Amino acid sequence: MLADLATAQRLVDLSVTLSEHLPCSWPGHVPYVHKNWNWFEEATLPTGGSCCSTGPYQTNFLVIDEHCGTHCDGPTHFIPPSSSGLPWAGAGGDRGGEWIDLAHLTGPAAVIDVRHLAAEAGEPGVSPEIGLAELERWESEHGPFRDGEVVLLWTGWDAHYVRGEAGRRFVSDPLVTSSAPGWPALAADAALYLHERRVRTVGIDAPSMGSVENPAPVHQKALSRGMYFIEMLTNLHLLPSRGSYFIFLPLKIADSTGGPGRAVAFPPQGNSQRPAPRRSG
Repeated sequence: MLADLATAQRLVDLSVTLSEHLPCSWPGHVPYVHKNWNWFEEATLPTGGSCCSTGPYQTNFLVIDEHCGTHCDGPTHFIPPSSSGLPWAGAGGDRGGEWIDLAHLTGPAAVIDVRHLAAEAGEPGVSPEIGLAELERWESEHGPFRDGEVVLLWTGWDAHYVRGEAGRRFVSDPLVTSSAPGWPALAADAALYLHERRVRTVGIDAPSMGSVENPAPVHQKALSRGMYFIEMLTNLHLLPSRGSYFIFLPLKIADSTGGPGRAVAFPPQGNSQRPAPRRSG
């Protein structure tokens, strides 16, 4: 099936670019680092020394948080091991990200346009809620959610994923300084509604599925039921409400809580693109 998709349809990249100049890391977590380790020849560094180079190849090293850039949240991100005795402990916390079922990270995409929530002026440090009303409104226009669909929440928040001072609006201003309203976030009861419709994976083009002020409940209630979240997507404006096929493949990291990866989609042939969003910065 994937071979047919690749030959018959164009591919849309839904992944953000990782860079030390972009707000790709969660504040307070280890910052993203990408440095040269070996270059084609000995190179002089700004400090006056030289880098460790032997040629004839180039390679770099990474320091990266598991939830940096476009990534998925596995159950162990918020669910402790069943033997721990901690709140929310359960079977989902017993297996790391290498056991994530890839079949649930692929499927027909249902794209929900909730950009109006981000456009409305809100309280600094608080996220507008993507609640049941938004899901029911979408269903009234496009029909009920289907077993195995991947629901993608198009907030437009990726417009803030830019270099420089403007990039602080993406996560730092709402979360760290509480100087700006937060990104739209999925309500816990809305996540459970999707679970009842047999939706296993939900994605969003914002830093987190959870709200700025209280991110835990939606993660705890959804991940404890075997759902997966994919965060920091982009380019959702290139997909129709229905008809695309979505794929996310995380790095296979032992004992991880999820992990970064590449998200792509195959829109239907002849799909007319939505207007590209305005980007700040």
